[in-house]
Amino acid sequence: MAVLTEAAIRELAAMRGEAAPITSCYLDVDGRRLVRHQDVEHELDTMLREARLRANGHQSVHEDLQRIEAFVRGGFDRSSTRGLAFFACAASDLWEVIELPVPVRSQLVINHAPAVGQLESVVQEHEPVGVLLADRQRARLFVFALGRLVDHTELLDELPRDYDSRGERERGTPAAHVDELAHQHLRHSAKVAFELWQSHGFQHLVIGAPDPIANELEGNLHPYLQERLCGRVKVGVGASDAEVLAAAEAAEAEVERRREAEIVGRLREAAATGRRGVGGLAGTLIALNERRAERLIVSKGYAEEGWRCPETDALALVGPTNPLNGAAMDHVDDVVEDAIEEALTQGLPVTICVGNADLDVLGRIGALLRY
Repeated sequence: MAVLTEAAIRELAAMRGEAAPITSCYLDVDGRRLVRHQDVEHELDTMLREARLRANGHQSVHEDLQRIEAFVRGGFDRSSTRGLAFFACAASDLWEVIELPVPVRSQLVINHAPAVGQLESVVQEHEPVGVLLADRQRARLFVFALGRLVDHTELLDELPRDYDSRGERERGTPAAHVDELAHQHLRHSAKVAFELWQSHGFQHLVIGAPDPIANELEGNLHPYLQERLCGRVKVGVGASDAEVLAAAEAAEAEVERRREAEIVGRLREAAATGRRGVGGLAGTLIALNERRAERLIVSKGYAEEGWRCPETDALALVGPTNPLNGAAMDHVDDVVEDAIEEALTQGLPVTICVGNADLDVLGRIGALLRY
């Protein structure tokens, strides 16, 4: 099985189906919605029937569809898989299956290039996140990636027994000594958190602890980790793994929405001047064709039919003739998907926004421009 990374997505986006079209298939297999395996097969059958009508007699595409069907009917581990992504072209010996621990929108695309928009969205929405939970003598550290727990470290720097009960003076355990042990524990926790970041490179860090402890922890963190702090979670050190994951995902989503809002704000201002930004599908496609784009911004789930020139690979909203060279263009089911692939191929960052009303007003797609 292929591993989902940003580099892998860009490598896929750069592929072209020279000998035959490339078949891209996303299949939702989330057991919370599709309880039985037969439900998954029915979900796939619906897409396959339509895809076979659109295959236009391409033997390679029919072989791709048969291979996808055989994989699903043959069974797979659904215990940790909620989505599947297939990329196939029998004529070019392309076959990649990516098992995803997060749901996807069932979709089947037959095109000259792989449809990678959903993969890009998954990577953006599920960046690795670290969670540090602590009290005065215990700490738990987690790293989640794509909704999966990839590391879990437990620390226990035990304080003198019954330090918080009466009779402390008689036991000969001064409060100042106990406090210093607690401070050492928090410094130790911050050090282990940095070591965990060095091992896994998570993008965000959240802390769950009472405010005095959280304040001290944040002060002890390495500057690299302080840069990655994205807030605190109301989860205690004794929380279950599921509770920790839910809190981490909520914090990460909030960070992502803030980042998207900042980028869309820049686009809105730039598009208003008409100089360093453009909104709307037609203008965005032109900017990509002319390689003037610096960043592509698009609403999640946005799709439109369009056209592609086979001679120049130029994308257009209106066809069927390329006004620049008079060539007949090919109809594409989703030119927005093609725009994402083109941006990734050009090495541009792509921001896929979830529920951003300002971007919707601009036409659900736009680009920041280099000039």
